[in-house]
Amino acid sequence: MASLPQFYTTVPLILHQSFSLEQETAKHIVQVLRMTIGEAIYLTDGKGTKALVTIIGTSKKQCEVQIRELTKTETPHPKLYLGVAFTKNASRNEWLLEKAVELGVHTILPILTTRSERIHFKEDRWNNILIAAMLQSQQTHLAVLTSPINFSKLLLEYEQLPQKLMAHCMGDAHKQPLKEAMKADTDTIVLIGPEGDFTKEEITMAAAQQFKNIDLGSNRLRTETAALAACAYFKLINS
Repeated sequence: MASLPQFYTTVPLILHQSFSLEQETAKHIVQVLRMTIGEAIYLTDGKGTKALVTIIGTSKKQCEVQIRELTKTETPHPKLYLGVAFTKNASRNEWLLEKAVELGVHTILPILTTRSERIHFKEDRWNNILIAAMLQSQQTHLAVLTSPINFSKLLLEYEQLPQKLMAHCMGDAHKQPLKEAMKADTDTIVLIGPEGDFTKEEITMAAAQQFKNIDLGSNRLRTETAALAACAYFKLINS
């Protein structure tokens, strides 16, 4: 059953329940995949529940299913919170969202910093990217994408997290290599600045909230590359 396609649904998943899938999902199953009555798929609600369902009815734009098995998984631990100042390049932002979800990020926080670019927050489109990435990577927990948040507000709202890291290029600040600073089995927030970097004042504000300065290596990285480097290392040490 591992090769069965998986889809997202907002319908509450209850054992033995029968219901019609959302129209776009139904059209994909019936018209694109050409699946028919008696075939099986997986559904997830993005909250840790995965359902094995059988198709019991189809039409051009409808697909009715019945739930045969339910599996529930706990929220993955530890959690990674990625605070990142998005760029004005929409395709790069979307690539970052997709890859961060594939690597298992728990929450993505678009930060508004002094040097942040003005971006158009495409909530519906971006959430659809999160859903697609969750399904592609066969996860059952949907990552959270928050509304854009002011830098100083973020520092206060996430001050209780046990591991707080900040990547920047300021040369006169003491920084630890990522592999030394990031510890496994610990809920973590990582802050990645805009293309113009965090300001000295922002770095000082974060230090006052016990954020550790981290170094991602000698190469100068784009915002999305730096963010993915942190996500990948977090995934590696917690696998």
